Amino acid sequence: MTDDPFRGHAPGSAEYRRLIVGLFFAGVATFAQLYSTQGVLPQIADDLEVAPATAALTVSAATLGLAIAVIPWSAVADRIGRLQAMALGVIAATALGLCAPLSSEIGLLLVLRLAEGMALGAIPAVALAYLSEEVSARHAAAAAGSYIAGTTVGGLLGRIVAGVVGELTAWRAGVWAVALLCVVAAVLFLWLTPRARGFVPRRRNERYSPTLLRRLLVPLRSPQQLALYAQGFLLMGAFVAVYNYLGFHLSAPPFLLPVWLVTLLFLAYLAGTVSSPWAGGLATRFGRYPVLLGALGLTATGALLMLVPAVAVLLCGLLLFTAGFFAAHAVASGWAPTAASTETRAQASSLYYFGYYAGSSLFGWALGLVFGSTSWSLFVVLMVSMCLAAAVIAVAALRTTASGRPMAG
Repeated sequence: MTDDPFRGHAPGSAEYRRLIVGLFFAGVATFAQLYSTQGVLPQIADDLEVAPATAALTVSAATLGLAIAVIPWSAVADRIGRLQAMALGVIAATALGLCAPLSSEIGLLLVLRLAEGMALGAIPAVALAYLSEEVSARHAAAAAGSYIAGTTVGGLLGRIVAGVVGELTAWRAGVWAVALLCVVAAVLFLWLTPRARGFVPRRRNERYSPTLLRRLLVPLRSPQQLALYAQGFLLMGAFVAVYNYLGFHLSAPPFLLPVWLVTLLFLAYLAGTVSSPWAGGLATRFGRYPVLLGALGLTATGALLMLVPAVAVLLCGLLLFTAGFFAAHAVASGWAPTAASTETRAQASSLYYFGYYAGSSLFGWALGLVFGSTSWSLFVVLMVSMCLAAAVIAVAALRTTASGRPMAG
């Protein structure tokens, strides 16, 4: 007699709850560290006597490191296991996060942030592939949405904690406070997350295992996968640019808002905490493609509202922009590994995140040059153009993709 094959944990089971909560804390430990300096960029610019775009490189360096590392981490995970790779990365990143605020000049700070991002790459490179293997297929989209919701909480906590503590003391203390928070989150992740049952690590002497290059080329030859990677590249670039430079915009005339109030605007992240699982649930019912297009429209609408020079309207725009972005990201990021073959899931997910964080690194810095040399209006028009480009690509490549439709019961 043979055991029934593992079909994934179903909602309601203790293992499913532990998996979702464990990955939630992995998201906190990862994304709080990744964006901790974003909440104190004006203080970093003043203390280290650099321009806003240079201060923003502390975010871009970390996201660049993550983009560089996601593909190697996927290969490591194929060898040693999903959970083992994520544990190794989050522990190394937390140690580097405690060292980064010791930097006395911008060059050393950027090097440490780059290394921290490379270590953090283990979580996004592997988490969704792990989730797609451990959760029943019918509930994969909803589970991915819940995981993305956890990453929004991490990003929010990193910015708010660093910003508030940095305002009361100094930016270094703010970043340290976030690193200590991440130590707690990392311990909870390691304690809660159940062992992998849907994956067997590759062995070095496995004769017919495809090489890493081959596993990378398979999704790179797929127009649908490339379209999903483009979503991450364009949308994350726009998103990080808005949150990098909105604080500088609101601290200047005609707004002249105090730093503590600008920091509280990061609470708009909570819109993403709500919209991510909501989008995942809608994708399960109606299909990923229409939900993705609706999320892109919401993102563009929110960006347009940020052209209005009134704080209340701008805040509404920021909420819509954030909700739309995270809804689109929840759909696209969960779609990439699900649409890939079993042997290339980790690579499909890591390639999505490579594009995602490459967009963050490139546009998070380059659009700062636009912001510093032209106007907020042109800056916002570029954000809307990036949303429209993502929509055009989605219509061209994803409209007839079978995995974009509702899953059968």
